[in-house]
Amino acid sequence: MPDRKQRAGFDLVCELVFRPPAHLVARALAPLRVPPPAVVLVGAATGFAAAVEVGRHAFLAGALLLQLKTLLDNADGQLARRTGQITSFGRYLDSESDMLVDAAVFAGLGVWIGPWLALAGFVLLTTVLSLNFNLERIYRGRSAGAGDGSLLARVYDAVYGPQDRFAEAVIRRPSRATVSVASNFGLSPQLLVLGVCLAFGHPRAYLVVLIGCAAALAALISIDRGRQPS
Repeated sequence: MPDRKQRAGFDLVCELVFRPPAHLVARALAPLRVPPPAVVLVGAATGFAAAVEVGRHAFLAGALLLQLKTLLDNADGQLARRTGQITSFGRYLDSESDMLVDAAVFAGLGVWIGPWLALAGFVLLTTVLSLNFNLERIYRGRSAGAGDGSLLARVYDAVYGPQDRFAEAVIRRPSRATVSVASNFGLSPQLLVLGVCLAFGHPRAYLVVLIGCAAALAALISIDRGRQPS
Protein backbone atom coordinates (compact mmCIF):
# COMPACT_ATOMS: atom_id res chain seq x y z
CA MET A 1 0.00 0.00 0.00
CA PRO A 2 1.31 3.51 -0.76
CA ASP A 3 0.51 4.73 2.73
CA ARG A 4 2.47 2.00 4.53
CA LYS A 5 5.42 3.21 6.57
CA GLN A 6 8.63 1.40 5.69
CA ARG A 7 10.12 -0.31 8.74
CA ALA A 8 12.67 -3.01 9.34
CA GLY A 9 10.54 -4.69 12.01
CA PHE A 10 6.91 -5.79 11.96
CA ASP A 11 4.66 -4.32 14.64
CA LEU A 12 1.97 -6.99 15.02
CA VAL A 13 -0.49 -4.84 16.99
CA CYS A 14 -0.09 -1.83 14.74
CA GLU A 15 -0.32 -3.77 11.48
CA LEU A 16 -3.04 -6.25 12.41
CA VAL A 17 -5.21 -4.30 14.86
CA PHE A 18 -4.94 -0.58 14.18
CA ARG A 19 -3.66 -0.21 10.64
CA PRO A 20 -6.71 -1.68 8.81
CA PRO A 21 -9.29 0.69 10.39
CA ALA A 22 -6.81 3.58 10.24
CA HIS A 23 -6.41 2.87 6.52
CA LEU A 24 -10.16 3.30 6.08
CA VAL A 25 -10.09 6.57 8.02
CA ALA A 26 -7.21 7.90 5.89
CA ARG A 27 -9.01 6.91 2.69
CA ALA A 28 -12.16 8.70 3.84
CA LEU A 29 -10.29 11.87 4.85
CA ALA A 30 -8.05 12.15 1.78
CA PRO A 31 -10.77 13.40 -0.64
CA LEU A 32 -11.89 15.91 1.97
CA ARG A 33 -8.41 17.47 1.98
CA VAL A 34 -8.14 17.21 5.75
CA PRO A 35 -4.56 18.17 6.69
CA PRO A 36 -2.70 15.45 8.61
CA PRO A 37 -1.76 17.84 11.46
CA ALA A 38 -5.48 18.31 12.12
CA VAL A 39 -5.79 14.56 12.68
CA VAL A 40 -2.77 14.73 15.01
CA LEU A 41 -4.48 17.42 17.07
CA VAL A 42 -7.77 15.52 17.23
CA GLY A 43 -5.85 12.43 18.31
CA ALA A 44 -4.05 14.43 20.99
CA ALA A 45 -7.34 15.86 22.24
CA THR A 46 -8.69 12.30 22.44
CA GLY A 47 -5.62 11.28 24.43
CA PHE A 48 -6.08 14.16 26.86
CA ALA A 49 -9.74 13.18 27.27
CA ALA A 50 -8.55 9.66 28.10
CA ALA A 51 -6.22 11.09 30.74
CA VAL A 52 -9.13 12.99 32.31
CA GLU A 53 -11.25 9.84 32.41
CA VAL A 54 -8.41 7.88 33.99
CA GLY A 55 -8.04 10.59 36.63
CA ARG A 56 -11.78 10.31 37.33
CA HIS A 57 -11.38 6.53 37.79
CA ALA A 58 -13.46 5.93 34.65
CA PHE A 59 -10.88 3.36 33.57
CA LEU A 60 -12.98 1.68 30.88
CA ALA A 61 -13.80 5.00 29.21
CA GLY A 62 -10.14 5.97 29.40
CA ALA A 63 -9.10 2.65 27.88
CA LEU A 64 -11.51 3.05 24.96
CA LEU A 65 -10.42 6.63 24.31
CA LEU A 66 -6.78 5.52 24.27
CA GLN A 67 -7.59 3.02 21.52
CA LEU A 68 -9.36 5.73 19.52
CA LYS A 69 -6.33 7.95 20.01
CA THR A 70 -4.10 5.14 18.73
CA LEU A 71 -6.29 4.65 15.67
CA LEU A 72 -6.07 8.36 14.86
CA ASP A 73 -2.32 8.29 15.54
CA ASN A 74 -1.99 5.62 12.86
CA ALA A 75 -4.37 7.40 10.50
CA ASP A 76 -2.51 10.71 10.45
CA GLY A 77 0.69 9.15 9.13
CA GLN A 78 -1.18 7.10 6.55
CA LEU A 79 -3.06 10.21 5.44
CA ALA A 80 0.20 12.16 5.10
CA ARG A 81 1.81 9.44 2.98
CA ARG A 82 -1.33 8.90 0.89
CA THR A 83 -1.68 12.60 0.06
CA GLY A 84 2.03 13.43 -0.21
CA GLN A 85 1.90 15.78 2.78
CA ILE A 86 4.81 14.40 4.79
CA THR A 87 6.41 17.38 6.55
CA SER A 88 8.86 17.95 9.37
CA PHE A 89 6.18 20.07 11.06
CA GLY A 90 3.84 17.08 11.14
CA ARG A 91 6.56 14.77 12.44
CA TYR A 92 7.53 17.13 15.25
CA LEU A 93 3.90 17.82 16.15
CA ASP A 94 3.11 14.10 16.24
CA SER A 95 6.07 13.17 18.43
CA GLU A 96 5.65 16.03 20.87
CA SER A 97 1.89 15.61 21.22
CA ASP A 98 2.41 11.89 21.90
CA MET A 99 4.77 12.67 24.77
CA LEU A 100 2.38 15.25 26.22
CA VAL A 101 -0.49 12.75 26.07
CA ASP A 102 1.66 10.08 27.72
CA ALA A 103 2.54 12.52 30.50
CA ALA A 104 -1.12 13.45 30.97
CA VAL A 105 -2.22 9.80 31.10
CA PHE A 106 0.37 8.97 33.74
CA ALA A 107 -0.62 12.09 35.67
CA GLY A 108 -4.17 10.74 35.69
CA LEU A 109 -2.88 7.35 36.80
CA GLY A 110 -0.91 9.03 39.56
CA VAL A 111 -4.17 9.89 41.32
CA TRP A 112 -4.74 6.15 41.87
CA ILE A 113 -1.34 4.49 41.91
CA GLY A 114 0.63 7.32 43.50
CA PRO A 115 2.75 10.03 41.89
CA TRP A 116 6.08 8.22 42.22
CA LEU A 117 4.86 5.02 40.60
CA ALA A 118 3.26 7.11 37.85
CA LEU A 119 6.49 9.03 37.30
CA ALA A 120 8.45 5.78 37.16
CA GLY A 121 5.97 4.43 34.63
CA PHE A 122 6.26 7.53 32.45
CA VAL A 123 10.07 7.35 32.52
CA LEU A 124 10.01 3.65 31.65
CA LEU A 125 7.57 4.17 28.78
CA THR A 126 9.60 7.07 27.41
CA THR A 127 12.77 4.97 27.58
CA VAL A 128 11.18 1.97 25.85
CA LEU A 129 9.71 4.15 23.09
CA SER A 130 13.04 5.93 22.62
CA LEU A 131 14.88 2.62 22.27
CA ASN A 132 12.17 1.37 19.91
CA PHE A 133 12.72 4.40 17.65
CA ASN A 134 16.50 4.49 17.88
CA LEU A 135 17.09 0.78 17.33
CA GLU A 136 15.20 1.06 14.04
CA ARG A 137 17.01 4.28 13.12
CA ILE A 138 20.50 2.96 13.88
CA TYR A 139 19.78 -0.38 12.18
CA ARG A 140 18.86 1.49 8.99
CA GLY A 141 21.92 3.73 9.24
CA ARG A 142 20.00 6.95 9.67
CA SER A 143 21.37 9.90 11.60
CA ALA A 144 19.30 11.77 14.15
CA GLY A 145 19.29 14.72 11.76
CA ALA A 146 19.32 18.45 12.36
CA GLY A 147 16.15 20.42 12.95
CA ASP A 148 14.79 23.03 10.56
CA GLY A 149 15.11 25.86 13.07
CA SER A 150 11.39 26.06 13.82
CA LEU A 151 10.03 26.27 17.36
CA LEU A 152 8.76 22.69 17.20
CA ALA A 153 12.15 21.52 15.94
CA ARG A 154 13.92 23.23 18.84
CA VAL A 155 11.50 21.68 21.34
CA TYR A 156 11.98 18.29 19.69
CA ASP A 157 15.76 18.56 19.94
CA ALA A 158 15.57 19.63 23.58
CA VAL A 159 13.29 16.72 24.51
CA TYR A 160 14.40 13.94 22.20
CA GLY A 161 18.00 14.94 21.45
CA PRO A 162 19.37 13.66 24.80
CA GLN A 163 17.46 10.41 24.32
CA ASP A 164 18.90 9.93 20.83
CA ARG A 165 22.44 10.63 22.04
CA PHE A 166 22.04 8.21 24.95
CA ALA A 167 20.81 5.53 22.56
CA GLU A 168 23.76 6.11 20.24
CA ALA A 169 26.11 5.71 23.22
CA VAL A 170 24.68 2.34 24.31
CA ILE A 171 23.60 0.81 21.00
CA ARG A 172 26.02 -0.58 18.50
CA ARG A 173 24.82 -2.09 15.26
CA PRO A 174 21.63 -3.86 16.41
CA SER A 175 20.73 -7.28 15.05
CA ARG A 176 17.61 -7.82 12.97
CA ALA A 177 16.21 -9.94 15.81
CA THR A 178 16.61 -7.08 18.28
CA VAL A 179 14.92 -4.64 15.92
CA SER A 180 12.09 -7.10 15.30
CA VAL A 181 11.44 -7.51 19.02
CA ALA A 182 11.71 -3.77 19.68
CA SER A 183 9.27 -2.97 16.88
CA ASN A 184 6.56 -4.65 18.96
CA PHE A 185 7.21 -2.35 21.93
CA GLY A 186 6.05 0.81 20.15
CA LEU A 187 3.29 3.20 21.18
CA SER A 188 0.40 1.29 19.58
CA PRO A 189 1.11 -1.95 21.50
CA GLN A 190 1.84 0.00 24.69
CA LEU A 191 -1.47 1.83 24.66
CA LEU A 192 -3.35 -1.35 23.82
CA VAL A 193 -1.80 -3.17 26.79
CA LEU A 194 -2.39 -0.17 29.05
CA GLY A 195 -5.99 -0.12 27.88
CA VAL A 196 -6.42 -3.80 28.76
CA CYS A 197 -4.94 -3.22 32.22
CA LEU A 198 -7.27 -0.25 32.75
CA ALA A 199 -10.31 -2.14 31.50
CA PHE A 200 -9.66 -4.87 34.06
CA GLY A 201 -9.06 -2.30 36.80
CA HIS A 202 -5.38 -3.15 37.35
CA PRO A 203 -3.31 -0.19 36.10
CA ARG A 204 -0.32 -1.21 38.24
CA ALA A 205 0.00 -4.36 36.12
CA TYR A 206 1.07 -2.15 33.23
CA LEU A 207 4.17 -1.12 35.17
CA VAL A 208 5.19 -4.80 35.27
CA VAL A 209 4.80 -4.93 31.49
CA LEU A 210 6.98 -1.83 31.10
CA ILE A 211 9.67 -3.30 33.33
CA GLY A 212 9.62 -6.46 31.23
CA CYS A 213 9.93 -4.47 27.98
CA ALA A 214 12.82 -2.41 29.32
CA ALA A 215 14.59 -5.50 30.67
CA ALA A 216 14.16 -7.36 27.36
CA LEU A 217 15.58 -4.46 25.35
CA ALA A 218 18.50 -4.04 27.77
CA ALA A 219 19.31 -7.74 27.45
CA LEU A 220 19.11 -7.72 23.65
CA ILE A 221 21.26 -4.60 23.35
CA SER A 222 23.81 -6.14 25.73
CA ILE A 223 23.90 -9.35 23.66
CA ASP A 224 24.40 -7.36 20.44
CA ARG A 225 27.24 -5.39 22.04
CA GLY A 226 28.87 -8.61 23.25
CA ARG A 227 28.84 -10.09 19.75
CA GLN A 228 30.68 -7.18 18.18
CA PRO A 229 34.31 -6.15 18.53
CA SER A 230 35.08 -3.13 20.64
